[in-house]
Parts: sequence; structure tokens; C-alpha cells
Amino acid sequence: MSSVAGLVGYGSLAAYSASKGGVRLLTKAVALHCARKGYNIRCNSVHPSFVETPMLQSIFTGARTPEKMQASCITAAPLGRLAQPIEVAWTILFLASDESAFTTGAELVVDGGLTAA
Repeated sequence: MSSVAGLVGYGSLAAYSASKGGVRLLTKAVALHCARKGYNIRCNSVHPSFVETPMLQSIFTGARTPEKMQASCITAAPLGRLAQPIEVAWTILFLASDESAFTTGAELVVDGGLTAA
């Protein structure tokens, strides 16, 4: 699991962005290593944006202006809403399935279009 912060970086979350960027490149390195060794192991990363979870709700609650922060997260995605946890889970399920048998070293972005803008 990574985050869109590992793709675009956030100045106010430098350590978080760096750690998620590290996950991104570690994923690619592991995918190449396993493929070259002939292991039957695939490695991919999932990069969600703002997901409606207790963790995100606690961030909103701790903000100086919770409603404004929540609104900015909602409008950050062109789809105009927060992701639901099940939407991220479906992406992971795809990666765990035989349908993704030729997918390795990939970054699957689950962000409602945030990084496309």
C-alpha cells in the first residue's frame, strides 16, 4: 500500500510522501527482482487518495476548521467525493486474482482523478 502522496508529494507531509515514494520504488525493484529470478511472485503498489476511514475522520476532527478541510479533500478529486474503503479493496482483490497474472511493477491509482488533473 502506498498513496498518491508517493506520486506527487505534499510539502506539508514530507516524511509521509518520502515513505510512500519509497514504497513505490521498492515495489518496482521487487517486481523486477522476482521476474528476473523466475519466481512466481508479482509485486504492485496501490495508491489511494482520500478514503473515508476513521483515520481521515480524525484528521478532519483535529483540524482548525474541520468542515473546510473535509470540503477541500472532497473537491480535490474530480469525481467530487471521498473514496470508500471497498473501492480500494476491489483494486487489491483484482491484484490478488488470476485476472492480473501479467501485472507486476505497476502502480494502481485509486484517487477519483486527483493525479490526472
